[in-house]
Amino acid sequence: MSASAVFILDLKGKVLICRNYKGEVDMAEIDHFLPLLMQQEEEGLLSPVIVHGTVNFLWIKHSNLYLVVITNKNSNAALVYTFLYKLVEVFTEYFKELEEESIQDNFVVVYELLDELMDFGFPQTTDSKILQEYITQEGTKLEVAKTKVPTTVTNAVSWRSEGIKYKKNEVFIDVIESINVLVNANGNVMSSDIVGSIKLKTMLSGMPELRLGLNDRALFALTGRDKGKSVAMEDVKFHQCVRLSRFDSDRTISFIPPDGESELMSYRINTQVKPLIWIESVIERFSHSRVEIMVKAKGHFKKQSVANNVEVKVPVPSDADSPKFKTTTGHAKYVPEKNLVVWTIKSFPGGKEFLMRAHFGLPSVENDEAEGRPPITVNFEIPYFTVSGIQVCIVLQLAGWEGYA
Repeated sequence: MSASAVFILDLKGKVLICRNYKGEVDMAEIDHFLPLLMQQEEEGLLSPVIVHGTVNFLWIKHSNLYLVVITNKNSNAALVYTFLYKLVEVFTEYFKELEEESIQDNFVVVYELLDELMDFGFPQTTDSKILQEYITQEGTKLEVAKTKVPTTVTNAVSWRSEGIKYKKNEVFIDVIESINVLVNANGNVMSSDIVGSIKLKTMLSGMPELRLGLNDRALFALTGRDKGKSVAMEDVKFHQCVRLSRFDSDRTISFIPPDGESELMSYRINTQVKPLIWIESVIERFSHSRVEIMVKAKGHFKKQSVANNVEVKVPVPSDADSPKFKTTTGHAKYVPEKNLVVWTIKSFPGGKEFLMRAHFGLPSVENDEAEGRPPITVNFEIPYFTVSGIQVCIVLQLAGWEGYA
């Protein structure tokens, strides 16, 4: 990665805090960042990497802050951005919200974290649970004995502390999947995929060994088993606790888990998926006076399942006004700053069908073609339901016993 320096700026470009790791770039270079960013915005050519002479600015915006890495080398951009988002995650764990005020109120802690998160331009300890063992927001109250760096920082198992004890050993597994489906006006699926993650909550004593079993198509092919109920996973990403060498050799997911909550792995499945909530819409325009929109939503999933927090977002013309709504369930509201009608349904049982009608005054419809027709989007959650059909089994080995889940 080799980052020369990390800066945190407010929206006016003022430096709130910075850390120079290598001393090879003039720190005054940051003064060029915001003018170059504003120039790109005006030209409509905004880029995640801004170049000024021999210096590269790699940046992200979060809340009312810019987080910027400066480097004068051909650094690994993907790793830099992974570090920046990890920086946001760690600061959020510490301060609940990452914004200008939280940086100013916790200046000393932020500087200590920047020292530990990176060393000479390379990421170091980025696990917030480990960092919280020796960098706290009550640093002045710590006893001398407690300021020693925990062994986890230099340990082979840096993500888990030693000597953890529980009266009752428990492991909870959640499989969370999101489906992305694009359907055209004729009802044909243009593209679809599934993005999933497996999350753990472990309350285990000592240094437990766990093995995770999946109905992975590559594993079934390797062992000569029937591929009928298997899934083909792509873009698999693991937590650092997983032994990658063993996974590469025999597809076994073996690991010593972090304590508490963590994301063990994420994956993508490229497969044809039908929309679980099917949307049909009819839009009637009455010349230079009004527009009426009818949206029908039907649940195409099992009747015993229920979709929660359903949001149907329907684009409307930018000059629409005087909204009126009628729904068979839930409620609809107009969001003028986004030119949307948001229809919210708290609970949507499988197999059910609901309607929403919207009426808008419309001073002019002449700009309809220029505005285009953005798609209707649907967001929802279905608990205890996986689209891919992935199956998970976990084997737990503690001193003296073995368990299955």
